[in-house]
Amino acid sequence: MDLDADYARAGFARRLGWGKNPAVLLVDPALAYTSPDSPLFLKSGQAAAEAMASIAAVARAQTVPVVWTSVRYADSSCHEAPLFAAKVPALAVFATGSPFAGFAPPLAPADGELVVVKHYASAFAGTSLAAWLSSHGVDTLVIGGYSTSGCVRASALDALQNGFRPMVVREACADREGGPHESNLFDLDAKYADVIDLNKALPYIHR
Repeated sequence: MDLDADYARAGFARRLGWGKNPAVLLVDPALAYTSPDSPLFLKSGQAAAEAMASIAAVARAQTVPVVWTSVRYADSSCHEAPLFAAKVPALAVFATGSPFAGFAPPLAPADGELVVVKHYASAFAGTSLAAWLSSHGVDTLVIGGYSTSGCVRASALDALQNGFRPMVVREACADREGGPHESNLFDLDAKYADVIDLNKALPYIHR
């Protein structure tokens, strides 16, 4: 029995489906992940940035909210998240003044779009994101960002745990290598989110 069939037989990978009021969540689409000079550079990061830009453009045309997250630390000590920084010293690229901390072209928030500043992996950890989404009637999150195994995974899991339907767009995420990317998408789709292709996500947002 292959892996997909085994998981399906055990009752995994069922569909959450779409709610009525989506928002787009773009997780940490920073230059740190698309610049070859950054220690966090992802080889497929730029392709994911282009996919995220497509999602944002369709959402804006339909007045669907687009929410961004951005990691920021006051300085390279990352004292706001000391254990996280001890585990991943490269987080210093998100210190104030770092050239890698800005958004990766062609991505940039439009006027009025929410930018959630965070210190940990999840977009929900220590932020007001859940309250903001609830107050705007959002029930579904279309998720892209960096990295698949890190902040995207953590944010999708917390979206589910906060009562939102996570729709993770395969082409709009990236990781250091294909193995971690694919294995985390598989696990997310099995347990915590619906992993969907870009060509399936855009028509739903458009509607």
